[in-house]
Formats: sequence, structure tokens, C-alpha cells
Amino acid sequence: MSESQKRQRVVVAGAGMAGVQTAVQLREQGWQGEIRLLGAEPHHPYDRPPLSKAVLLDRAAEEPPSGPTAFDIDFAALDVDLELGRTVTALRPGENAVETDAGPVHYDRLVLATGAEPLQLPGAAGVPGVHQLRTLDDAAALRPVLAARGRIVVVGAGWIGAEFATAARERGCTVTVVEAADEPLPGALPAEVAAPMRAWYEESGAELRTGARVVGVEPGRVLLDGGAELPADAVLVGIGARPATDWLAGSGVALGSDGSVLVDDRLRTDVPGVYAVGDCASFPSRRYGERLLVHHWDNALRAPQIVAANLIAEGHPDGAAEDLVHDPVPYFWSEQFGRFVQYAGHHAPGDDLVWRGDAGDAAWSVCWLRDGVLVALLAVGRPRDLAQGRKLVQRGARVDRALLADAGLPLKRAALEG
Repeated sequence: MSESQKRQRVVVAGAGMAGVQTAVQLREQGWQGEIRLLGAEPHHPYDRPPLSKAVLLDRAAEEPPSGPTAFDIDFAALDVDLELGRTVTALRPGENAVETDAGPVHYDRLVLATGAEPLQLPGAAGVPGVHQLRTLDDAAALRPVLAARGRIVVVGAGWIGAEFATAARERGCTVTVVEAADEPLPGALPAEVAAPMRAWYEESGAELRTGARVVGVEPGRVLLDGGAELPADAVLVGIGARPATDWLAGSGVALGSDGSVLVDDRLRTDVPGVYAVGDCASFPSRRYGERLLVHHWDNALRAPQIVAANLIAEGHPDGAAEDLVHDPVPYFWSEQFGRFVQYAGHHAPGDDLVWRGDAGDAAWSVCWLRDGVLVALLAVGRPRDLAQGRKLVQRGARVDRALLADAGLPLKRAALEG
């Protein structure tokens, strides 16, 4: 590292998984300058996936600062200045400064890692009994709701909605899930793949209402299009998330129509010295030929390795440092209704869909092919399929469709030589 870099300051805006791992990777890869990590929440940085899983049900998780979700990272030992309860409000690239609610913070390099924020249900803000599930405080507020074993309406049959419905049924709550689309997991899976998952709700004792649009929420009830009313002691809104980037308005940082920070394949924004990583950033994928916005834990864990390497490489005097391209195989998992669901890759509407097994069974998989190449895989209770398929997707392997469809054969046997 050059002497000039040793005197420079990196500011990381956001203390979720992506921000924390960026700070850690900077140190592990040799950054010797100052690092300031800004987090909006007052809690020690923590892991989010357990919020919709173990935290809702685990009594041991009821102490937020030291619970099982907290990252086991000694920021002082890493010489990372962690500033909690500090919300970023604006970016002034011309002044190399981030504005916060506690005053400006100046930087030499900046990493945007502010994540995503849940979408609001119109008209539901401020209504008593309406909840979301994104933060540790959200999970803490929902635990007594589950303990009351009342009537809960979940708006949205996406990943969060399904996981929360699972937890609520485990606690004995009466659960109705309302989804505007015709099948669960709209936008994530094709209708023919999601359709068999309807039975999971029924088996758990939850009611799933699809093709039902919420038009209003009032204390004690949810109003549906067509005049139907659902009694509700509590409402969980899980209708998706959007990059938390409104604070970048007027900064010159380019944003997509989805609100994501537009970065290149090195995770650089169009503003010199400013990078973005995690749920707030979309990147061009050479593998899939399109720009991807990946709101998953695995991306927030792995992308910081790339952003740290490229930040250090920028301006390296002897050219010894190598910049790296970010083009991952996206990976995601969900635990719902007694099933472990995993997904790797990225599929498009025109891709060839191949079933492995019967969706009515406890374990099955679905594969997507593009010109004979395996590009994505969904595995329900078949972790070996996922592990083998993920490797094939990573290397861009061509596969034999007939062998792939034979669920009795190891998935890797479908790979063609070369």
C-alpha cells in the first residue's frame, strides 16, 4: 500500500452484512488507512436472516445487543471506528463528505452499503397493529404478537411472508396470507413452480388467499378489493423491498428505475472514489447478460471481497494489486412450512424448465436451461442437487436434458464433457 493510501480514510455508509464485511475485508486485504463504519441502528451490527426464522421463536434471542444474531467481530481490534445511531442523509461528492444527522463525515473513498428498506402498504402507516420485519426492533415487536396467539393477516406471499406465516403457525396463531398475484412467490418463481407450494400453507393450517388485493387496513381488520373483510389482531406487511437510496438524490450518483445504485462490474459508481455493495447496488452480469439487483445474504457476504480489493487496487502505484470482477451465481435459501428451499443462479422467462421429481413429494428440484446450459436451480429438500447444480452453474456447464430430468441420478451426472 502506498504512503498516500495509509493517510486516507474510507467511510462505509451502512452497518449491515455488506457494510461490516467491507470493513473486515479492507483490513484483511491490507488497507492501513482509517476506516469509519456508520450504522443507522443503535444495536451492535447483526445478521438479518434469523430475524424471520429463529429470532421470532427463540427466547434466547430476546437480548438484541448480545443475542445470536450479533456479528462476533471486534471492531476495536480491527481499528475500525464503528459509529452507531448515525443516519446518512446526503452525499456531497464535491466536498468528499457524507451528511449525517450528527454532522458531516469526510472521506477519501466511500462505500455505499445502506441496504434496502421494506415497501410500505399504502394507507397502512401508523395504523395500530401493523408491522414489518426488517430490523431487530421489528422482530422484537413481533414476538409478543406471536405469543398472544391471535388472528394475524400477512400481506404478501413472498419469502418473508411465508417465513413469518411459518413462525406464526408454529406459535399457534390463526394465519391468513393475502397475495395479489395468482400464486405465491410472484416475481421470484414461475406460476407453475410456485403453484405446488399452495399446499404447504394448507398443510400448516394457514389460509392462503391469492388474487386478493388489499385496499385498506383499519384497527382490527383488513379490507380486500370486492368488499371482503378479514379480522386481524395484527398485520404483517411483506410486499417487497427497495434499495435505501433516497438520501443520494442530487448527489450525482446514478440510480436505476428500481432505486438501485448503478455500479460497474468492479462495483464502482460513476462518481470517482465512490463504490456500492449489497442490497442497494445493481451490477452488470456477464454470466446472465443483464443487470442484477440481488437482495440476498450471500451477495452481501461475498461482494465486499470484490469491493475491498478494487478499492485498494485503485491508484496502486506499482500495479501489483489486481482489480476483480463481480459476477456471482446468486444464492438464496428459505425455511418455510417444514421445508428447506434453496435457489442458485438466475432464470429468465424464456429459459427451458426441467423438473426433477414430483412437486407433490417432500423433496424435488427444478432446473432452468438456456441453450442447453444450466443457469439456475431450485431445490426443495434436495441439498445435494443444490450443491452439485451450483457448481455446474458456476462453470457454465452444458447438460443432458434427459439425464437432468431423472431424479434418481446425481445431478452432476447430467453434465456433458467439455
